Amino acid sequence: MRYIWYFITAVSMVFMLRAIADSNIVFNDALFNKIKNQYDNDALERVQDWQQLLNTSHTLPIDEKLYQVNNFFNELEFVDDIDHWGKDDYWATPVEFLATEGGDCEDFVIAKYFSLKELGVPAEKLRLMYVTATRLRQAHMVLAYYEEPNSVPLVLDNINRRILPASRRRDLLPVYSFNGDGLWLAKEQGRGQKVQQGGNNNLWNDLNKRMQMGD
Repeated sequence: MRYIWYFITAVSMVFMLRAIADSNIVFNDALFNKIKNQYDNDALERVQDWQQLLNTSHTLPIDEKLYQVNNFFNELEFVDDIDHWGKDDYWATPVEFLATEGGDCEDFVIAKYFSLKELGVPAEKLRLMYVTATRLRQAHMVLAYYEEPNSVPLVLDNINRRILPASRRRDLLPVYSFNGDGLWLAKEQGRGQKVQQGGNNNLWNDLNKRMQMGD
């Protein structure tokens, strides 16, 4: 049942991702003051470290961008939404993820996705991918990077910190993936058949609003 909900959610997120495809991450004094007042100085430092990462990584080759972003966010702790936010499912913004120093697998992926887009990685090369983590026997999300549309993707993950081709991640069983361009039903090695759908989604819409407000 959880995957059925995830599937419906992902179909809806396609529409919202497309709507904010050109949005930028904005760092300013208002954001920094809000973080300091709402959280603490350590939270502010983590967000400023993120800003520095983005500022210094624009000219790096793509493999180094993937490495730097993946490593940066994988330093944070995994925390279930129910324990972290008191909700069954909550999608944190990158600022909330960093400020609270933890989140679940969706939060890792969302933060990496927006960071890489900010660094100039085309959205069509990135997909948020739902998988089954077979060793843990649970639903999971990773970020997939496709050099070419039909290539075997590289997997950015918080369980295994090494960036590996999907063909070497036998512990992950892909279910489907999505980005602003569409939804793909899973096939071998993380590739799949594209499904054209659209819609609306409360979780993603709420996330987008909080990002626009600087949360």
